[in-house]
Amino acid sequence: MTSGPSNLGFYLSGGILLLVCALKIPALVRRRDDPLLRAACLLLFSAGWLMILAAPDSIAGLNRLTGIPNIAAPVVYALTTAFSGASLVLIINWRPAPPEQTQRLTRLWVTAYGLTALAIVALFWAGKAPVEQPTLFDAYYATTPYLREMIVLYLVAQGMAMTVASALCWRWSGEVDGSLRAGLRILAPAYLIIVCYDAIRLTAVTARWTGHDLDYLVDKVSPLLAAPACLLGALGFAVPLIGPRVAETAGILRQLWQLQPLWRTLRNVPTPGAVRVSLPWWRTPPAVLLTGRKTMLYDALLALTPYYDAAVREAAYHAALRDGEEDSSAAITADAAMVLVARERQTSTPGQLPPATRSLPWRAHDLVLLSQALASPGTRNLREYSTPSQKAAHHE
Repeated sequence: MTSGPSNLGFYLSGGILLLVCALKIPALVRRRDDPLLRAACLLLFSAGWLMILAAPDSIAGLNRLTGIPNIAAPVVYALTTAFSGASLVLIINWRPAPPEQTQRLTRLWVTAYGLTALAIVALFWAGKAPVEQPTLFDAYYATTPYLREMIVLYLVAQGMAMTVASALCWRWSGEVDGSLRAGLRILAPAYLIIVCYDAIRLTAVTARWTGHDLDYLVDKVSPLLAAPACLLGALGFAVPLIGPRVAETAGILRQLWQLQPLWRTLRNVPTPGAVRVSLPWWRTPPAVLLTGRKTMLYDALLALTPYYDAAVREAAYHAALRDGEEDSSAAITADAAMVLVARERQTSTPGQLPPATRSLPWRAHDLVLLSQALASPGTRNLREYSTPSQKAAHHE
């Protein structure tokens, strides 16, 4: 069992893990047959209660509530074992593999760690632990029959599971990328920290067997590793779950930012027949805001169609080529020049439509490029390409 200078870290870590578990319950109800989701919920549940019950105040409270000295020991150790098994099961189901292999390994680890948890409880009842030891249980009872076996069993079971889990995470991280790789790279050291935790406590237990006193490793050193390991573990599992959504939201926000120059240029363009709905940014989901923004921009570009001048576009295109732009970039620059001139003409001569019109030349994925062209340092020079059209208009 653990102790430390404060209960806050244990309760905070446990509360976060249980909250994440609670958020997954609706999905678990809908997908009862999903082994990955079941394993994730078991891990979050066991880890959450493990952190809460391992807090020093919880240990003392549980012993006092039940009236059984040291009852918190088998409870915490059984939860530790459940967490270890759930970690392995989750990683096994998480990693792509033939279904029959995944099912076979899942059954193996569930059976092994389920029996280990039962053995821990049985060994506690078989032994005698009359003196309450909320912080030094492992060292104090290291030589007591049955209890010493219980202590070694839970430490070895957890250490073995965490070693395997860390190796699997690190090896698998080399085969994937993105948020999944980041999560696995966080989980690998998190599990190694738990291995160190187990090794430190086993060292103190072994010292008792040989007549030495290294009890400070149990109540002073090893507890310092518990909360960081749990927090890193929670982060490691959370990153792959929320990473894609965060990346998607970041991409949407980036597009909204990139569309700002085009939005500033076209936001006041009248769009007869198009319905405009105000979407306050502070209460509108980014995806909805982006869809609305693109719809408005397309409506505005369509409304400017009668004012587009092919001569302006042609002049801007050749000027961009002379300035060293590639063909595709010059085409976008020319489109931006034509839009600017059309916007100025629509503003200065409302209601006076030129006789010739042309079709809208942009597709959905061109809006950002068009906006970036308007934001380029040469944007202010694009207005000079209105000269050909203005001369043509005066000539007519």
